[in-house]
Amino acid sequence: MSQNTPAAPDPEAPAPAAQAVPEVAGTPVRPELRLEVVSRHSGQFGSADAGDTSGYGGHSTVVTLAPAASRPYGSWFDETVDALIEDLQAEGLDPAQVLEKVVIEHDELTIFVAREHLLPVVRHLRDDQDLRFELCLGVNGVHYPEMTGRELHACFAFLSLTHGARFLRVEVTCPESDPHVPSIVSVYPGDDWHERETWDLMGIIFDGHPNLTRSAMPDDWVGHPQRKDYPLGGVPVDYKGTTTPPADIRRSYR
Repeated sequence: MSQNTPAAPDPEAPAPAAQAVPEVAGTPVRPELRLEVVSRHSGQFGSADAGDTSGYGGHSTVVTLAPAASRPYGSWFDETVDALIEDLQAEGLDPAQVLEKVVIEHDELTIFVAREHLLPVVRHLRDDQDLRFELCLGVNGVHYPEMTGRELHACFAFLSLTHGARFLRVEVTCPESDPHVPSIVSVYPGDDWHERETWDLMGIIFDGHPNLTRSAMPDDWVGHPQRKDYPLGGVPVDYKGTTTPPADIRRSYR
């Protein structure tokens, strides 16, 4: 059976172009935001204790967010980002200070926004005739304990009915030490309950919310149970003369 032999490289062929540096409004994305590391794991199952019985203790994994995208983004994404940049400039804001980066993942558009500029961004998303994201589908919180200074993420989802059900995410970050994000209820009143739930379970404080109270947990509950460092707790269970301890104090057999 014959085998295919790879062709020798053409010495006169142009060198491959260097990978484009992702930019926003002509300004390069900050290096630390181009590919953000969520966590690093060692061992096969990521357990934090020293009881590795699997034989895979040398296994190492790095988990990252999707990288910042470079133009052209494709689809309708370029025109959407351009319209938003134009609106911000007309308001006297520097788009490079407002928009941290653009991410394209699974053919979906996510725009990372500096939290102090969230309100003008969502107003333009709603009001600009070229954007017209009339619906905010809610906000969700995400907790990345190892992302120092950006541990908490608030992810807002928007839908444009005017432009054929286009879907867009806006994501803002804040540190655990200062977990504040502006409320967008004044622009999208339907986000009221979603912000309450995200504060209740994740501890993100939405400044300006009309009634930021518990929605899932009792009013006197301490802590925010969907954070990844929240204790799992549980009740010890007796079974045939032995006790199964709560999940957060069990020994790991990884």
